Amino acid sequence: MSEIKLQKSNSLMLLLRGAVIVLVSALIIPPLNPARMSELIDKNSAFFTMATSYGSLSEAFTRAINRGWVDSSTLITIYISSLLGLLCILTIVAGCCMTLGKKRLQKLGTLIISIGSSVGILDLMLLIPAYLALSGSSRPGSIKPMFAFGFWVFTALFIACGVLALINMKSIPKLTEEDKYEMEAKYRLFLMILPFVILCFAFCYLPLWGWRYSFFDYKPGIDLSSDNFVGFKWFTFLFKNAASRADIIRVMTNTLAMSGLGIITSFVPMAFAIFLTEIKSNKFRKLVQVVTTIPNFISWVLVFSFAFALFSTEGFVNSMLIDLGLIKTGTNFLMSGSHIWLKMWAWGTWKGLGWSAIIYIAAISSIDQQLYEAATVDGAGRFKRIWHITVPGLIPTFCVLLLLGIAGILSNGMDQYYVFRNSANQNPIEVLDLYVYLLGLGNGGTGNIPLATVVGMMKSIISVVLLLGANWVSKLIRGDSII
Repeated sequence: MSEIKLQKSNSLMLLLRGAVIVLVSALIIPPLNPARMSELIDKNSAFFTMATSYGSLSEAFTRAINRGWVDSSTLITIYISSLLGLLCILTIVAGCCMTLGKKRLQKLGTLIISIGSSVGILDLMLLIPAYLALSGSSRPGSIKPMFAFGFWVFTALFIACGVLALINMKSIPKLTEEDKYEMEAKYRLFLMILPFVILCFAFCYLPLWGWRYSFFDYKPGIDLSSDNFVGFKWFTFLFKNAASRADIIRVMTNTLAMSGLGIITSFVPMAFAIFLTEIKSNKFRKLVQVVTTIPNFISWVLVFSFAFALFSTEGFVNSMLIDLGLIKTGTNFLMSGSHIWLKMWAWGTWKGLGWSAIIYIAAISSIDQQLYEAATVDGAGRFKRIWHITVPGLIPTFCVLLLLGIAGILSNGMDQYYVFRNSANQNPIEVLDLYVYLLGLGNGGTGNIPLATVVGMMKSIISVVLLLGANWVSKLIRGDSII
């Protein structure tokens, strides 16, 4: 009987956690926004947006407030209700995290969820007088009041969470003095990584919702509707149009060439880390490491400013060559498309060498020092110790980074190439990320956003395929994989 009761309790707890997850998900879904009490409010504004930005709410009512159709206190009421609703949901989430603990912590968590749900229901009631105020305005036809469907959704979710929390609270066995506010290590680790998982979802997976633009004939300022739905028009256009095909071939050539140079020379940070750890003077080693790491934190705009000061017509290099009598007039080395792939590789290597070496330095520090001592006793010199101990110890790290580099072979970034781009080198320097940016947001923001979205989709799909392929090859050759 006790096992059956325990299984039932666990099932109810899982149901409660599922309800909380649905509640949090509804927070960022615009159609479920309970505070959208007027059609003037942007239909793409989620409940989270309404709670964190008063401007997203008041901007739509600027004309109505100026003409006296709406009292600003009504908007403040909607905003306060949204903010309190967000705080209630965060409280419920905190209580849900506590339910991962043992009995006493579960009891506290379910209590917090029930309180947060009750306050959330009362908070939603503030939206009713706000709706009535909008409906009773002097110009309801201009304000277009509406009672949001999300109001009932959130009310139902708050009720579900509160009821399930109370049921779980009653089903938890009676506490004893031995019960403490404790949680198993695996759940503590899960909660520690949870914020990063949420950030990863918000910034890496949630933007995939923007892929829908590839199926519409979208222009900035218009809504997505069935009127401008074109299906796979832009997918076929990308491959059927001769100009687009030529651009893609050119851009892919540039991208693969520059990424290929990076992959071919991916051993350079490992070699640099090895030689850096072989420096006996601690002060000199730290100085070299700091000097080579700092460029990573400098923006590419400042790097270009530095390059311009060195290699422009009146820059340091030309001035020095003229003073030495080697040349008569200066040459702007940046206004040249020759060897641009090597130039970009050199700047990228200079900027990221020290930073890329950090992970190898950490890997070297984890190698058993007894291996070096045994090799020294056996008469191995410094280079033999490096070749037979350090390098094999770094190979697993190198392989993982190499696989990630292959997976990101199409992701060069755009900032470096954007700042170094000019009329003389715009064709050989244009990589895929820069091409997508210029295609979608070029010409003052009037670019072809659907076509740019299609290119971005193709890039993401190819990158995933490359990652899986490189992982398969690694498992086939080394017997180990990263996923």
